[in-house]
Amino acid sequence: MMNQASRALVLSLLAFAVRASAEPVAALQRSSPERQGISSAAILAFLEAAEAKADALHSVMIVRHGKVVAEGWWAPYSKDAPHMLYSLSKSFTSTAVGMAVADGQLSIDDTVLRLFPEDAPAEPSANLKAMRVRDLLAMSTGHHSDDLDKFSFTSQERLTKAFLALPVAHKPGTHFLYNTPATYMLSAIVQKVTGKTVLDYLGPRLFEPLGIKDPTWEQSREGISLGGFGLKVTTEDIAKFAQLYLQKGMWGDRRLISADWVAAATSRQVSNGSSPTSDWEQGYGYQFWRCRHGLYRGDGAFGQYAIVLPEQDAVIAITSGTRDMGQVMNLVWEHLLPKMEKAPLPSDEIVTEKLTKKLASLSLPTPAGKPTSPMTKGLSGRRYVFPANDDKLESIALETAATGMTLVVRADGRDSRLAIGAGAWRRGGSFFHANADQPAAGAGAWTADDTFSAKVCGYESPFCINLALRFVGDEATVDREWNVAFGNQWKRPQLVGKAEPKARGR
Repeated sequence: MMNQASRALVLSLLAFAVRASAEPVAALQRSSPERQGISSAAILAFLEAAEAKADALHSVMIVRHGKVVAEGWWAPYSKDAPHMLYSLSKSFTSTAVGMAVADGQLSIDDTVLRLFPEDAPAEPSANLKAMRVRDLLAMSTGHHSDDLDKFSFTSQERLTKAFLALPVAHKPGTHFLYNTPATYMLSAIVQKVTGKTVLDYLGPRLFEPLGIKDPTWEQSREGISLGGFGLKVTTEDIAKFAQLYLQKGMWGDRRLISADWVAAATSRQVSNGSSPTSDWEQGYGYQFWRCRHGLYRGDGAFGQYAIVLPEQDAVIAITSGTRDMGQVMNLVWEHLLPKMEKAPLPSDEIVTEKLTKKLASLSLPTPAGKPTSPMTKGLSGRRYVFPANDDKLESIALETAATGMTLVVRADGRDSRLAIGAGAWRRGGSFFHANADQPAAGAGAWTADDTFSAKVCGYESPFCINLALRFVGDEATVDREWNVAFGNQWKRPQLVGKAEPKARGR
């Protein structure tokens, strides 16, 4: 017979076992590519082609039959660092809407004005009155692009009111126009009917079951998650999200999303073109794009992807800083899609070892040159001041260190100290970009005796900047080019700075 202590222990273990069996496993399992029907050679070819033809991938994770078969991060990007998703955030907002519908909080046939009567114009048009939640989801609100361009996320007016004040030229449901403000409205709707931001609402319903830790989402002045952008999670988090959709909303033994919602959100809800060769003209769902080859995806600016391949039982998560998003997808279609076989493949230890080494050594290129220059000592700590400019760059200085240089930047009244490794990536400091401070890593070298070149990456963002600082007498010229930028404003005007007078005694 068991004593009381033994009985209590058994009951505790049974209770733990019941809880454990009821909770879905959050971590993705790992496997070799060949066991899941993909050759290591195909993945290696994809990586090599991406480095040769795409601007810059930051990470990739390939999942087949629910198992990760390849994963890699290009330094200074890393497995544990979250990455800006930009419009890939929209697919998460769509998921929140689907969950709110399943919870009985709203219907996609609810009119937008019914949900925001306090923000309605004095005399709403018939088209505005007809606009439904489903029109927001499918980017078919009826707006003209010229009118939509008048919407600003930095407006002092309440954003829901600003949205409803826009003219609605077309009957909703009949005209596709990519519409990030519409996704903000979806986020505002979820918050209105649930009393929680999209971030908080998805916490116990999506993020926690998937093991997505510490997601962050930028908010509007009104405290509403931006919806159409602003979410940061890791590459594996993106892969889990895509895998959840591949599994039609199931995670382990638990249903997180309605199967009907997954089917509707990822199917063609509206036409967005007719070109058979464009991955932006295969139809649009509820904040998901249809792709060629019967696939679908969520995506974000500069190459953030959650690609779902239903027939191949695979998902691919990618983060990038690319100017050509289509090229990235083309490489997936060319090198990975046709190489997914139904049965396991024979192992190839030689190629597998090559792939393993390649994945472990991925890195963005760093400036090539010398670690020091005859000018280094005289320049260390000397500040160069620039005249007023559009980028509000006020001054720069270089400081020497055993592990590299430190670039001291003052811009718009803010000081940043950026660590610059000598020919290798070194983390430290931050720069201000995309409305937030971005933790940064830098690498640099003297590419000539009078020129120091550096590359600085915000390793939680798509953004990297290339700098060339040339020192001649008491002047420093600065050339700068971003890897990616909205409005194609990559290359910035050259600036010429004057050295501050040296202090006496130096």
